Amino acid sequence: MTDQQARTVTDIRTHRLIYGCMGLGGGWDHQPYGAPEIDAAEAAIAAALEIGITAFDHADIYRQGKSEAVFGEVLSRTPGLRARILLQTKCGIHLPSDTRPGYYDLRGTHIRHSVEQSLTRLRTDVIDVLLLHRPDPLADPEDVAEALTALHRQGLVRHFGVSNMAAAQIAYLQAHLDLPLVVNQLQMSLADRDWLEAGVLVNTSPAAELGFPLGTVEHCRLNRIGVQAWGPLARGRLTGAAQTPAQQATAEHVAALADQHGTTPETILLWWLQRHPARIVPVIGTARPERIRACADTVRREPELTHEQWYELWLTARGEALP
Repeated sequence: MTDQQARTVTDIRTHRLIYGCMGLGGGWDHQPYGAPEIDAAEAAIAAALEIGITAFDHADIYRQGKSEAVFGEVLSRTPGLRARILLQTKCGIHLPSDTRPGYYDLRGTHIRHSVEQSLTRLRTDVIDVLLLHRPDPLADPEDVAEALTALHRQGLVRHFGVSNMAAAQIAYLQAHLDLPLVVNQLQMSLADRDWLEAGVLVNTSPAAELGFPLGTVEHCRLNRIGVQAWGPLARGRLTGAAQTPAQQATAEHVAALADQHGTTPETILLWWLQRHPARIVPVIGTARPERIRACADTVRREPELTHEQWYELWLTARGEALP
């Protein structure tokens, strides 16, 4: 692999679509995985590679660690694959157990321990991008920065980012960290629009009902922090599993646009995100190879939605006019 190829693979901001591996590995339990789970993971990964995806998103907690583990099994089956892909994972969440509730943990010792476990499960010697999964109110930014710097210096992690963080939280951590934060992963879709609504409802009473911190996307754009969208397909609510009249109307509109553009409804939903000037990178999480393949045009074609079509989708989804 050339130096240019290496830079392309390892810069998460150059990717158009990421495959999220949360659905791989079996159940959210401690039951061991076996050949069926590995085979299913291999099929999903093959479908992603087939359509041009070369970035894969994990977290240490997904399927109690089994998502990373089955992915590592696939890597061991496929010599040369690791050099052609980017691996991103997250840490900082303790799942609930029979004896305690779930909580967040961004202590330096926990970050280090999580990275070591992820490296073992993924069967790799380096993580390309490590994201801090959720804000930990008890985190000491100096302690976090020290842990991240040590992991980078030791060659265990190449780049760092965050997930589900607001602009002020990112800036606060970055003030203590010399290494740049390169990613913020947020819940974003045509169905989950607080990140968008917050910007247009400024100076209106409905703004108080939104929980999304205004200015976060703008902060990322100003500081060259890539914006990734988790849940971009809205769990099928806009492609056949509508739960409300607005979602049904949106699904019909999405299907009509798909026909018009000669593509799939999944692509229309992802184009809607990619059309935003923040160059949002969707992270698709389906484990079904056929639905992964339905997203192929998201990688192979530039978003073809016009300005008016983009707004029509938004207005249909919100079910009311803009202020």
